[in-house]
Amino acid sequence: MKTIIKLQLLILTLALSVISCSSDDDATQELSGENNLTIEFDNSVNGDDLLLGTSSYTNSNGETLTINRFNYIVSNFVLIDAEGNEYVYPKDDSYFVVSEEEAMNEVVLENIPAGDYVAMRFGVGVDQEKYLQGAEGQGDFLQIAEETEMMWSWQAGYKFLNFEGIFTSATVTEATNFQIHMGSHGSSLDNYKEVTVELPTTALVSESLSPIVHFAVDANEILDGNTKILLSEKAVVMIDEVKSPQIAVNATGMFRVDHVHNGENIEH
Repeated sequence: MKTIIKLQLLILTLALSVISCSSDDDATQELSGENNLTIEFDNSVNGDDLLLGTSSYTNSNGETLTINRFNYIVSNFVLIDAEGNEYVYPKDDSYFVVSEEEAMNEVVLENIPAGDYVAMRFGVGVDQEKYLQGAEGQGDFLQIAEETEMMWSWQAGYKFLNFEGIFTSATVTEATNFQIHMGSHGSSLDNYKEVTVELPTTALVSESLSPIVHFAVDANEILDGNTKILLSEKAVVMIDEVKSPQIAVNATGMFRVDHVHNGENIEH
């Protein structure tokens, strides 16, 4: 009887071992190959949809804004997996304009290696290394930036953020134009910033899985974020040694991942 029991236990152990190995093999197989990872940017204002030129939004500064333009540059994407390994997206292909008025709200990162990605790091703006490659080193991105109002001139550089509209306040009762253009101006005013976000759900990439990462981007953070920026004090901010760096930091707070879709051809 003991021999039979031992034999049964041995058979059970071997069966569990085979199942375990098979499961591991399946998991490894599921996350093999490469695929695209899509990032969608859904622009809003303090929880409300951003509607250019038609809706008004009041911030905690007591200023009411009608927004006519909301464009920004995102760049230098890095994907971080569950083990802390980083995949750096090819730098020459890693610069994108997100434009509400041009309906440019999707970034596709191509040929991402299979993995279970739990976080993402990216830049807001264009880093000095890229800019110093000269106009010939910018590729097609230079023309895209020019066409979407994200350049002052080549000598003056890129606009990392182009935020425009009209506003009123308790002290500015007549509708007044505002312009917030944030960029870098020489080594003394480098406003390129990086953002790291955690994903609420692991983004799974494999030969058969192409995830969509959905960002909720809050334009309210530009003026109403870490530092309060009063348009009634200065309605046009372009090159300001005090306010421009503050706006650059505020802009990093705009980005939050709302959800992740894992799969292909998912309605969203």
